[in-house]
Amino acid sequence: MEWFTAPEYWLSRLVFQRALAGVYLVAFLTAALQFRALLGERGMLPVPRYVERVPFRAAPSVFQWRYSDRMFAGCAWTGCAVAAALLVGLDSLVPLWAGMLLWLVPWALYLSIVNVGQTWYSFGWESLLLETGFLAVFLGNDRVDPPVVVLFLVRWLLFRVEFGAGLIKIRGDACWRRLTCLYHHHETQPMPGPLSWFFHHLPRPLHRVEAAANHVTQLVVPFLLFAPQPVATAAAALMILTQLWLILSGNFAWLNWITVVLAVPALDLPTDHRRLAAPPLWYEVVVLLAAALIVLLSYRPVVNMLSRRQVMNRSFDPLHLVNTYGAFGSVSRIRYEVVVEGTRDDVPREDSDWREYEFRGKPGDPRHWPRQFAPGHLRLDWLMWFAALSPAYAGPWFGALVERLLAEDRDTLRLLRRSPFPPGEPPRYVRARLFRYRYTTWRELRETGACWDRAYVREYLPPTRLTSAAQRP
Repeated sequence: MEWFTAPEYWLSRLVFQRALAGVYLVAFLTAALQFRALLGERGMLPVPRYVERVPFRAAPSVFQWRYSDRMFAGCAWTGCAVAAALLVGLDSLVPLWAGMLLWLVPWALYLSIVNVGQTWYSFGWESLLLETGFLAVFLGNDRVDPPVVVLFLVRWLLFRVEFGAGLIKIRGDACWRRLTCLYHHHETQPMPGPLSWFFHHLPRPLHRVEAAANHVTQLVVPFLLFAPQPVATAAAALMILTQLWLILSGNFAWLNWITVVLAVPALDLPTDHRRLAAPPLWYEVVVLLAAALIVLLSYRPVVNMLSRRQVMNRSFDPLHLVNTYGAFGSVSRIRYEVVVEGTRDDVPREDSDWREYEFRGKPGDPRHWPRQFAPGHLRLDWLMWFAALSPAYAGPWFGALVERLLAEDRDTLRLLRRSPFPPGEPPRYVRARLFRYRYTTWRELRETGACWDRAYVREYLPPTRLTSAAQRP
């Protein structure tokens, strides 16, 4: 069927698939390196405890049948290996059906991880990766031309990502309507990057231009994705440019990176318009059935997107096939940080030798300049940002974190930038205090070398110790 394929997009498909494989690789690598302390058998939120109370139909996962840290590591590292194979183009060297199965493997493995990941995997970009990965299964390989319907569904996903984010902003915090949110956002965002300090100090009129441009890109430009070429290419290019600006301004894991990936298939890249083999009938049937399923499942996300009570980053099915997205419907005006400290003193007093634990990405030492971690994802650091907003966010896991610091748990300490205590000499007490952080001015930066200034607000957790061996993880 001539209408079924779009041979002129074979290069766009190729770039999309290789870039998506790179995002998969980062996601699986992050899981492999962090899971023991977060989700392992002795982790803060152990998977075995979770699957005991959550049925398979609510959270499909291979770990519903059996869990061990070795099995989780095997899944994560297998995901890394398959993603690396897809990155170098193995799917193009095998038959069409085998290439589709190869793309199905990382989707199924990552679904198994996300569905038992609990709070640590509650971010919108987890569902976004799964939804994108599911569509990639049906894009085919070098044996067939790209199917038009799947290219359309990729644009439909990109439309929902951008338009949903625009709606949540314009309906949410009034500062988005007043174009003043970026007076605060670069300072209060979850994990600033190395350039965030400079973005914050841009002139306020430029911040207003940023906010206005964001509204145009998210509320107007997405409709142009469905226009004829070259309009669709221009719309996708503008979205890519906006995402690159966001990548420079902060650390948002792979959210911006995968949005760039989603925009690629809308680009009409210059090619030789080579004509590949006609797709087999079974492939056409499978693609059309998958497309019908996506259209059917889009009903609830669209209703949510159009509702005045719109929620963001929610999955409406346990397979995360079609989801709703959005970010920063409200923007914090003040930045709070939880500072975790320990002491080896037998009796904890205010003048005790309290030493601060340093995290990899979240602000701590005012002189420590933020680093670039995205597209990597520091899950503990992100949850510490939520913990500073409200202790309720940290209720399920913060006490377990403190216990593991007191017990000198190696897997937990690996998540940190630095422990202030030498090996074999863990603290006797750990406490947490809440501080208000703000960026220093240009003058303060020159005089002190510190990019942050902080002021004590209140006690977050009083000095705590292990009272029995049973408390040890």
